[in-house]
Amino acid sequence: PEVSRPPEVESRLSIGGETVHQFLNLSSFAELMLIHEHALVKVREDMPMDRAALIGCSTTTGVGAVFHTAGVEPGSIVAVIGCGGVGLAAINGAAIAGASMVIAVDMVDSKLELAKAVGATHTINARSGNAVGEVLELTKGGCDYTFEAIGLKATAEQAFQMLCSGGTATIIGMIPVGTMVELHGVDFLMEKKIQGSNMGSNRFRIDMPRFVDFYLNGKLHLDQMISKHIKLADVNTALHALKSGEEARHVIMFDQ
Repeated sequence: PEVSRPPEVESRLSIGGETVHQFLNLSSFAELMLIHEHALVKVREDMPMDRAALIGCSTTTGVGAVFHTAGVEPGSIVAVIGCGGVGLAAINGAAIAGASMVIAVDMVDSKLELAKAVGATHTINARSGNAVGEVLELTKGGCDYTFEAIGLKATAEQAFQMLCSGGTATIIGMIPVGTMVELHGVDFLMEKKIQGSNMGSNRFRIDMPRFVDFYLNGKLHLDQMISKHIKLADVNTALHALKSGEEARHVIMFDQ
């Protein structure tokens, strides 16, 4: 609250007299930011900052969903739909958690290969049109945990359909406002569950140092998740590339 301004107060940022809104009151593409002290955490000096940047959002969202929101146990069967930055982090997190099978689902072969590099044991190209059937066949009955990391109605429903009895689907992707998700009511008799996750249910001051340790101990594969290092001037090109679905994460280097 101390860093937020009430509606009647002039915005800190404007262009040509028009207010520039900050996403989540932060806007991390800015060169300078005003943030609350509670949002700060000390990072080990031997941690590369370009890698730490990934932990601030996508990694915490994906890995946190596995550890905190869902609570994946060792030996679990897991499927992750969507192999972007968040999905790859969820895959990596499931591997760290000790899942016996981690299935990556995407429509881009290069991203499925990347999923293998961060912990996926199996991959499915959803272009086949039968990703749910392939997961059910591969697992001989369904997954204990599924994670949707795209933000679409269809894939959220597929995440639920991939579950075994008693399984839990966690929706990480940002489904558009007003979109309704349809599920078969009878599946609830099989104790199947569906839930959302916001920023991996994170405890930032605990999780950030922990995830840094994961990286420095060779468990968290942040190197593989970085597609490119770019200048701030190239941010629009980078965002366009991310929308194409061909790349994972770009890191802005402010000193270039």
